[in-house]
Amino acid sequence: MEHTALLVDWSRAQFALTALYHWLFVPLTLGLTFIVAIMETIYVKTSDEKWKTITKYWMGLLAINFAIGLATGIIMEFEFGTNWSNYSWIVGDIFGAPLAIEGLMAFFMESTFFAVMFFGWNKVSKKMHLTSTWLVAIGSNLSALWILLANGWMQHPVGMHFNPDTARNEMQNFSEVVFNPNGVSKFLHTISSGYVLASLFVIGISAWYLLKKRDTEFARRSIIVASSFGLLASIYLITTGDEAAHQVALTQPMKLAAMEGLYKGEQRAGIVAVGLLNSSKQIGDDLDPFLAKIEIPDALSILGYHRLNAFVPGIDDLISGNKKHNIISISQKMQMGKIAVEALGAYKIYKKEHDMLHAQEALKTFEAHEKYMGYGYLKKPSDAVPSVALTFYSFHTMVGLGFWFLVLFIITLYYSMMNQMHNKRWIQYLALFTIPFGYVAQETGWITAEVGRQPWAIQDLLPVGMATSNVAPTSVMITFWLFAILFTGLLIAEVKIMLKQIKVGPEGH
Repeated sequence: MEHTALLVDWSRAQFALTALYHWLFVPLTLGLTFIVAIMETIYVKTSDEKWKTITKYWMGLLAINFAIGLATGIIMEFEFGTNWSNYSWIVGDIFGAPLAIEGLMAFFMESTFFAVMFFGWNKVSKKMHLTSTWLVAIGSNLSALWILLANGWMQHPVGMHFNPDTARNEMQNFSEVVFNPNGVSKFLHTISSGYVLASLFVIGISAWYLLKKRDTEFARRSIIVASSFGLLASIYLITTGDEAAHQVALTQPMKLAAMEGLYKGEQRAGIVAVGLLNSSKQIGDDLDPFLAKIEIPDALSILGYHRLNAFVPGIDDLISGNKKHNIISISQKMQMGKIAVEALGAYKIYKKEHDMLHAQEALKTFEAHEKYMGYGYLKKPSDAVPSVALTFYSFHTMVGLGFWFLVLFIITLYYSMMNQMHNKRWIQYLALFTIPFGYVAQETGWITAEVGRQPWAIQDLLPVGMATSNVAPTSVMITFWLFAILFTGLLIAEVKIMLKQIKVGPEGH
């Protein structure tokens, strides 16, 4: 048991490390490709050589980020086979399809036209080069689409059927997977967050040039494009965030309760704008979950269920059950899950012995309880609760920063349009020092999504403890530290190369 727990913990840690490092690179690519495409479109329309210089400069920084981001992404996909082979066996038929499409269609399109975009200046026509740049932007976002649809399926599995003979989930309806509301909302929210990060990146670096009083025209033009793009993306980000929260409320109520530190369910529940959790709070006790908080009345019911009087279940309701609101307790789900697991085992034994009568009886019992099979592997009801503190603080950090970015885009766009940005050093410093907070918002968003889903690899279907490979924990530990060193080295290399290019500037570039 200790061996298994150690393996699960280190496998989770390794995948989290890879995902968090990978996500330092991806959102910048998603957004910067579109910003570069917009800048090149202006160049082609106006034939203004300054816009060509601006486009090539940001394209150079994009190339650095794109190249290093590939390494972490490839390693992350290999980890499904090395560390999570049970996961790959049980759901690979569904999960693998979007990833295969991503590799065969979107990634190859993106990579092919990236070569034309980066090396094709003066080798192809203006229109062909511009087309290639837009196809790179579309291709990178299509890659994100298929990966995020796969992740959305993990959050809300649909369109499949469990085959008791092979113990695998098999694809039944591909369109249900593609149009899964959870996956679609996750895709739209994630790519718009990438657009916001890229806008912050361009504005912040441009602000550095203004602080140094160099390349001011380049900086002003870049800020206008990025602020406009970022403002629209921020507004859309808030809209998609509302829909994403609605989907979480419908399909992952435990995650929503953890996001808001809500233990006792409420009608007309409020959203905690700012709060400090009580670390002594335990499931089922009467302690206040918060030492202090500022709450927006009724907002959580509206956000989660789009109804003012909606009941939002808390952690205690979901653990112990709530008959009034037809919520089954985790203990009951665990009991039914254990019946399903035992019936599945009996079915296989009877079928192997060619006792088809008892096999069919076992199969009927399994099918009656199949919905809760995943709960049969939990040890205790509290295992169904994610880390409340990590989920709560990550979610509120992400939301708070998101609203700050919206304000910053309004300020920078206004002063840039008024041609006063070069005189506002306080705004320039704000823009520059907001860049790292863009990355903080990205990482806390993913922590909210993934930690909030725990203990499930596949929501309500497959706990992480049942998804790992049968490998030695020491091998996972060793590769964890090797990857940590490798990824840190790649990150340092990217930062150094980018800083060198930034110092050179657009003209020298």
